[in-house]
Amino acid sequence: MNAAVLDRAWLLANLPHQGAMNLLDRVVEWDETTLRAATNRHRDQDHPLRRGDELPVAAGIELGAQAAAAHGALASGQASGAGMIASVRGVNFHVRRLDDVASELDVRVEQLGSSDAGVLYAFAVRGDDRALIDGRLTVAFQR
Repeated sequence: MNAAVLDRAWLLANLPHQGAMNLLDRVVEWDETTLRAATNRHRDQDHPLRRGDELPVAAGIELGAQAAAAHGALASGQASGAGMIASVRGVNFHVRRLDDVASELDVRVEQLGSSDAGVLYAFAVRGDDRALIDGRLTVAFQR
């Protein structure tokens, strides 16, 4: 497991998500199949996925997708290209919202499969020492 922390500047340079839509603060550790990232942005009043007075737990799917994009950039050695979430399966919502989680969010992904067309990841978001959301997502590559 590589534990060299990659900061926000690295994320902005290597993910297609820019500005406020880049939702992660840093990559904590990674290896050839897994990545762990962290963020405190879930409490931001101007969070781009916020709806009214709250950040719905479903925003955790995008956190997982961005962690997957970061893993893809590290695995390939080049900036992550454009992709889109093609499917989300087996998602478990353990809470209703994310903005009331006091701790930093811990975002983990594990690559389960890949092809020239896309990649499949399991993802999990935790905070306050509990599961918040988990599931699987498929990212299709845009050609």
